[in-house]
Amino acid sequence: MQSYTIGQAARLLGVSPDTARRWADAGRVVTHRDEVGRRLINGRDLAAFSVEVGQGAHAEDGEPYTSARNAFPGIVTAVRLGDVSAQVDIQAGPHRLVSLLTREAVEELGLEVGMRATARVKSTSVHIDRA
Repeated sequence: MQSYTIGQAARLLGVSPDTARRWADAGRVVTHRDEVGRRLINGRDLAAFSVEVGQGAHAEDGEPYTSARNAFPGIVTAVRLGDVSAQVDIQAGPHRLVSLLTREAVEELGLEVGMRATARVKSTSVHIDRA
């Protein structure tokens, strides 16, 4: 069974290692120690916990962000404007998302580097690579 260090788990969950440690200390996710004393999280436990964390994502007022499941809140890291089209890059935790959209849409949204934005992904085909 695959196990993950606190740091690896934090990267997969999109949080800081300190947050992952606090969650482990509070008993939200079970850890065990390896032969050198590092705290590890069993892969199945981490998978279940990541689903729990994902379902608990709420805005400040307690309402869900959206009904869309594939929403990635993050920060705009690049905006490239063409005559008609544009490219916007968003860093959402460990994920970099790139969107191609119209220049008009970017201007209407007022998208600029450094502002918060949410990328929403809808696809009929999802490919998964094993790490």
